[in-house]
Amino acid sequence: MITGLHHISMKCGTAEEFERAKDFYINLLGLDVIREWPEGIMIGCGNCALEIFNNGEGVRSLGAIRHIAFATNDVEEIVYKVKEAGYEVFIEPKDIVIKSDPEFHARMAFCFGPLGEQIEFFKEC
Repeated sequence: MITGLHHISMKCGTAEEFERAKDFYINLLGLDVIREWPEGIMIGCGNCALEIFNNGEGVRSLGAIRHIAFATNDVEEIVYKVKEAGYEVFIEPKDIVIKSDPEFHARMAFCFGPLGEQIEFFKEC
């Protein structure tokens, strides 16, 4: 019955957060706008979308969903762009091996996004 992941949704508490989020995902990461409406925007992420609302209220906290992982072909390049834009990279690019059967090799890095969300940049090796 499930055919894939359609979208990930986030809410902004202020107009400033909304504009910062749009700038980060559209201008910095180079993602495309799919559609906009008065309360939000949907941004394409390749095989799914990111939905950002401008009408959020309340305190943000890290819940069960830990991070958003974006597939990339160049972890270093995207980390450089993110740092140049003033965002904190809290795990620098590094190679990892997931001890599964078979082993899974990847290169990854993490940053905080404009809403405090954790973002992973991930390249399968």
